[in-house]
Amino acid sequence: MKFVVSSAALYGHLQAIGRVINSKSTLPILDCFLFSLEGNQLSITASDNETTLDTKLEVVESDGNYQFAIPSKTLLDAIKELPEQPITFDINPTTMEVTIQYMNGKYALMGQSADEYPMAALMGENAVSFTIEADTLLTGINRTVFATADDELRPVMNGIYFDIFTEYVTLVASDGHKLVRYKLMNVKGEEKAAFILPKKPAALLKNLLAKEAGEIKVTFDDRNATFAMPTHRMVCRLIEGRYPNYNSVIPQNNPFRITIDRAAMLSALRRVSVFSSQSSSLIKLRMAPGELLISAQDIDFSTSAEEKLACSYEGNPMSIGFKATFLMDILSNINGQDVIIEVSDPSRAGVLVPAEQAEAEELLMLLMPMMLND
Repeated sequence: MKFVVSSAALYGHLQAIGRVINSKSTLPILDCFLFSLEGNQLSITASDNETTLDTKLEVVESDGNYQFAIPSKTLLDAIKELPEQPITFDINPTTMEVTIQYMNGKYALMGQSADEYPMAALMGENAVSFTIEADTLLTGINRTVFATADDELRPVMNGIYFDIFTEYVTLVASDGHKLVRYKLMNVKGEEKAAFILPKKPAALLKNLLAKEAGEIKVTFDDRNATFAMPTHRMVCRLIEGRYPNYNSVIPQNNPFRITIDRAAMLSALRRVSVFSSQSSSLIKLRMAPGELLISAQDIDFSTSAEEKLACSYEGNPMSIGFKATFLMDILSNINGQDVIIEVSDPSRAGVLVPAEQAEAEELLMLLMPMMLND
């Protein structure tokens, strides 16, 4: 059993899907790639038993239809060192020995039977689907994944919540301290539905979407979701459970509102936060007409810093405290020149939105305050 494939094309596909494989797999067969050949089309699958990635590429001089598994790390490391050239796979179906011939030499390694390889989950009859552009989904994951939690007691918070309506789709992530709500007006569902995408599949999807263009079809049921892309497919287990009512925690009436240059504020925070307490990372924002004073201090080491920035603010002076690292995370994940910060009082969450929203989307970020000592 033989086929010929481009070394560079094969390496690119293997590298893209190989990220799903764990360093220590529960089943030995999961340390392998599954190769499935049908005519001149080669399908390659990688899995960690919860998330399965597969991809397809064209081969030449194929002599039949068959499947075999091959050790992933050995294959990746071997092909990585080859310059672009056609390579020939020769598989002995009796002994499962795989010979890979290239221009000046050959590799020999043992394959495994494909029979033990776990199959990806099939969608149930109640599955719901919608389509979304690859770059839109990539932006949505980038905007939200940083705010997901690592909470063993509340696993529903450890992923991105897709809240699907017939008029729009909303992506939400929160760790209890910060929250992101990213509303996409140009993506519509067939019916009201929702699912929670775990953090690992979201990171894998982010990597694959960077290589994709065009529409992605998302299909999901109560337990699993499938993301069908032009050159890749991902099937993953979802987080089961009920996501909290995220709209109820977003304060609606915020009389204190400043507009400020996002990059200037982020730079100032990076400088001033160096002098904040290492245990709390607390920084203080004092709003006054026309200016924002950012300050931090570490009483234990008798260090402090403050910096004034020009801003648009009309109202009574007011101070609020935030964790510097969280505030910098949020500002780093908002696009645009200016950002609007809205607060109602020092004990309630601050709302951050871009001064100009991108077309057909609505981004809102929320950050819980920290108690000020003064």
